[in-house]
Amino acid sequence: MKTPPLLLAAALLFWGWQSGFLIEGAAMAVILESSRFIKARWELSDDDFARIWTFCALLFLAAAVFAFFNNSGPANLAKLFETPNLNVVRIADDITVLNAIALIRWLPMIFFLFIAAQVFGPREGIALESISFFLRRRRKKTLKSGQPLPPSRSVNITYPYFVTCLFAASSHRAENNSFFWGLSALLVWALWSQRSRRFGFIVWAGALGMAILSGYFGQRGISQLERLVEKYNPQWISHFIRQKADPKETRTEIGHIGQMKLSGKIVIRLEPKNGTAAPAYLREASYRTYRSQAWLAGSSKDDFVDISQTPPNSDNWPLLSGKTNTAVVNIACYLDGINAKDHVPEGLLPLPVDCGQLEHLPAFFPLHKNSAGAVLAEGPGLVIFDAYYGSGSTIDSPPGTGSPPGTNEDLAVPDTEKPALDQVTSGLNIAGQSDEQKLLAVDRFFGSNFKYSLWQEIPKSANTNETPLGRFLLKTRSGHCEYFATATVLLLRELQIPARYVVGYAVHETSGRGYVVRLRDAHAWCLVWNKKDGVWRNFDTTPASWVAEEEKHASPLQFLSDFWSWIQFQFSKLRWGQSHLQQYTLWALVPVFGLLLYQIIFRRGRKRPRRKPGREMDEAMSWPGLDSEFYQLERKLAERGVARQPNELLSHWLSRALADPVLVDLRIPLQELLRLHYCYRFDPHGLSAEERETLRREAKVCLDRLTRANQAA
Repeated sequence: MKTPPLLLAAALLFWGWQSGFLIEGAAMAVILESSRFIKARWELSDDDFARIWTFCALLFLAAAVFAFFNNSGPANLAKLFETPNLNVVRIADDITVLNAIALIRWLPMIFFLFIAAQVFGPREGIALESISFFLRRRRKKTLKSGQPLPPSRSVNITYPYFVTCLFAASSHRAENNSFFWGLSALLVWALWSQRSRRFGFIVWAGALGMAILSGYFGQRGISQLERLVEKYNPQWISHFIRQKADPKETRTEIGHIGQMKLSGKIVIRLEPKNGTAAPAYLREASYRTYRSQAWLAGSSKDDFVDISQTPPNSDNWPLLSGKTNTAVVNIACYLDGINAKDHVPEGLLPLPVDCGQLEHLPAFFPLHKNSAGAVLAEGPGLVIFDAYYGSGSTIDSPPGTGSPPGTNEDLAVPDTEKPALDQVTSGLNIAGQSDEQKLLAVDRFFGSNFKYSLWQEIPKSANTNETPLGRFLLKTRSGHCEYFATATVLLLRELQIPARYVVGYAVHETSGRGYVVRLRDAHAWCLVWNKKDGVWRNFDTTPASWVAEEEKHASPLQFLSDFWSWIQFQFSKLRWGQSHLQQYTLWALVPVFGLLLYQIIFRRGRKRPRRKPGREMDEAMSWPGLDSEFYQLERKLAERGVARQPNELLSHWLSRALADPVLVDLRIPLQELLRLHYCYRFDPHGLSAEERETLRREAKVCLDRLTRANQAA
């Protein structure tokens, strides 16, 4: 069944219009339709079609691999097995859809050579053996066994290719009804020539019109349902899973009873450049308001502004203008979050606190910053860039900026924490002293009276007004970094020193020429306002022993997980375009495709060995023994009504055939001919020249006798 004239061309133009490949679609349409005017035909055998099909299949595989590597496939698949939570599953689903859409959009180009081979060939169809590996293998086995070949079936692939073009056009980017009405028009065109003559035109057109209208209103209903579902914020799920740092809020483990669980997974890799030292801290976000064991960004939560590349398209992003950065570090980190609106990976960049500029950061998506020092990036799952820092200035707003009138968020202290804070400040005896002296006193207070611990006992106090932070300051004096950072910020505020709560990572573990940062290196500390210089400074009162304390809990098999993490990192660089290996891999496929095309196009020009004298078949091109005259005897005996069954041995079949009393005189000659035939077909030494001549001569004699017997019957 062949498509009507110009239908394939129209389908290709429609596909090109919808998928953004209009020029390619028009060129392919012209090539296919030119076959109606070009009389020359490309003489191709079934084996040639099989090679072309193999070429297209390899091209499909290469396109699938490219789409997989080009849309976050490997890294998200690894994360799906590593941390199978709802957020990761959703990211993997989104990436899978991107891979499928890209591959579907390329289908007409991938299989164009196959359809061109048919339309420029002399036949109306292609043998199924050329497409099906199993049918091709079955045919070869039949030839090898010497059995008669079953009749070959062919298929015209113009309609399947037409459907492929429509399917590929379904990956359109337009949000209007052009795809639906274009699809309907092409389907009417295609079905017109195949309509049933049992019904009149009005009945046929009415039924088709009802189907089209049903599809149209059904499509609109589904679209409206999707928009209704999208109104519900999918991030409500985030309350049930552990997320990376959120620029609006971070919930602490203050008040958590028992042992904190730590992970040795590597999440950041960094390498200082130009002989500079690595930054001690990498800040992700800062917070201004403390409420119920959680820190909130306060007035900074919604003041994100876009960062522009300077100059445009340079991959350089200035965070602070007019500042001199004295150090630079290369940072590689993952964007493990997902943007609920655009469904793209996003995350907070871990940066030195006084970072002034980012370079070599590709502009996949916008970059944003807020007044609390958070830099939010959208882009690929892995980002690698250079961070310039060391100017001493930060992107954070001055104290009190954005606070409600009459208040200062950077000095605010919850009323529930004031009793414990007042008791501590009165014991410090630092009233009237300078900010520098107050900072030294607070640092000595935590350094001499507190210890670091990941374990929290069940509180024994019956005082219901006592808060977990108050208990830490006055009784247990033992806790992790969140206790120290929160208590320090509130204590400094109680002393009228502006301070903010900071989360990020501590950098301390070397690896080769650089450093690695693990999940257990996640840290919380303070930013304090330096009135003299007008800048924010790091201030960390957590005992330095916290690093060694957390390393005690490292697994003895950590080196294995580190090796696996390195493999994932290299694979992620390949996946997200941070390595040239992806390009090299694709270019390596070019010689393979070139060799395959050479065999398809020029194979017929090769010289073949000459046929040996006395042979009816070229033994160099066929299986030995296929020219045996015994096959003629087999066909002649089958004419008497004794056909050979599938997979039946020749010896068994011959015994059945010779049961005919008329063939009594031929039993001995035919059995001897069968013996010679077996030797000719399967004996590695074959037949001697004399035996080969005997097979030929005696077979002719038996054929003459069988012919006379058949005529007599």
